Amino acid sequence: MSDRTSASRWLPLVAFALLAALLAAGVMLSRNPDREALPSPLIGKPAPEFELPVLHEAGRLVSSQELRGEPYLLNVWGSWCPECRTEHPVLTRFAETKRIRVIGYNLTDEHADALRWLEQFGNPYWLVLTDYTGQAAIDWGIYGAPETFLVDAAGIVRWKHVGPMDEATIEQELMPRVEQLEAGG
Repeated sequence: MSDRTSASRWLPLVAFALLAALLAAGVMLSRNPDREALPSPLIGKPAPEFELPVLHEAGRLVSSQELRGEPYLLNVWGSWCPECRTEHPVLTRFAETKRIRVIGYNLTDEHADALRWLEQFGNPYWLVLTDYTGQAAIDWGIYGAPETFLVDAAGIVRWKHVGPMDEATIEQELMPRVEQLEAGG
């Protein structure tokens, strides 16, 4: 057997190993904790205008104007999002406190998939909006799920969190901001 034949037998294995290494590097980079620290250009500015369908009420549209008057937490989720499952029980416990309206923003899901997901895991949301095409998400600067925005009564974005929220995030980052809004700030 020649050296050339022996080397050609190893070529697919080497190619596979290189591809696996590239995939592993991509996964590690996507889990970078700095991803959650991405600044949002919306902080301190009015929330983008939108008019989106309500998941549970066929034909009903809700606009950003209709949500003003009380602060709300806008939580971006999708049935296709594995981290949303991790976040969901934490978000449910927070929503049960009724400190602030929690609005679900279902991103690019099929209607039936979104309904099935909420039926399976529970619906903590005061209202669930759907963005079937992802078009409104562009204005919000949303690039995936989960992402969460705190919007004050005047419609100003006060906080954004990228990635799944956990108890520490709620206690250390969200609640001080909610308390500030409750105090009129």
